[in-house]
Amino acid sequence: MAKRPSKEIENDFTDFVENQSRNERKIIEAHIPTNLTEKLVAKNESQKQLIKSIKNNDITICSGQAGSGKTYLSVGYALNLIRKSSTNYKKIYFVKSVIPLRGEEIGFLKGDYMEKIEPYMQSFYMNLEKFISKQSINVLLGEEIIKPFPVAFMRGVTIDDSIVIVDEAQNLQLTNIQTIMTRIASSSKMIILGDTKQIDLKNKSESSLEHLLSLFDGTVKGINVVRMNDSDDNIRNPIIKDIERIFDTHNNKKKI
Repeated sequence: MAKRPSKEIENDFTDFVENQSRNERKIIEAHIPTNLTEKLVAKNESQKQLIKSIKNNDITICSGQAGSGKTYLSVGYALNLIRKSSTNYKKIYFVKSVIPLRGEEIGFLKGDYMEKIEPYMQSFYMNLEKFISKQSINVLLGEEIIKPFPVAFMRGVTIDDSIVIVDEAQNLQLTNIQTIMTRIASSSKMIILGDTKQIDLKNKSESSLEHLLSLFDGTVKGINVVRMNDSDDNIRNPIIKDIERIFDTHNNKKKI
């Protein structure tokens, strides 16, 4: 059998990549609406800062309390970015710590890694449902246009042309977040989210979030830190602000 010319093989590969890219674009256009910006209206100054930061920076590190809207806005803005044909973003990767709430461990989970990690991704999926249908979510997941990405598989990969959203960063150790942050190519964006009040690590001092907020606050061009103001309106339920206040008072008394 005659050996095919290398140029012919190269052309076939180029055609394959271009066809795959066109198919992905068709799927994105069919399942992500164009009117997402209508749902991405900032409700307070902190949300304005987060949207602006995601737009203008390669990496955004954001700390905000429960109900601040940080995950909602990040998911919606990521969908909006890959929907725009004028951008080169093709995929959204969801990265999250798989540490359960203290005392709520559920033991060994059966199935492949996707089935094991799915329960931990519900916060992402619930926010996706605020923008697109469950059917569209399933299609985008099936085509790996939206993909959960376990931290354990991060080492050695380079993530191109994508939006990477890292949630619950307070439950990641500094060495792990370093690995994650160094995975993105120049064609990607990363959004790192967390809440310093909800650390589930046994040793709270191992949490990376507060370190990140200090290390990268104004030190590197293209990386921006957003500390959402706890006094801003809570988009989940206004009562959350009072709940947080009561628990803060209780926890502070325990430290004395």
